[in-house]
Amino acid sequence: MKLTLKIMFVVFLVWMATGVYLVNAEHEKAQVVMGLGVFYFSFLFMPFFIYYRYKDGKYKKYILNDEKLIKAFKNVGKD
Repeated sequence: MKLTLKIMFVVFLVWMATGVYLVNAEHEKAQVVMGLGVFYFSFLFMPFFIYYRYKDGKYKKYILNDEKLIKAFKNVGKD
């Protein structure tokens, strides 16, 4: 999965580089290429990356619950 993410990221970089080149060359389809690149990044690469990154429950330390809130508010006035 890590290799797939790296390949997808390289594809994104090449896609954006091509889009920048086409914008500078004032090609008529340059905006379409750039838009599709952003679409690819937003709806294909990022969800796949987020799933890979947090599939093992690493996100649990970022979830707020009552215990963490009480502990945080107890330490507020102790400075």
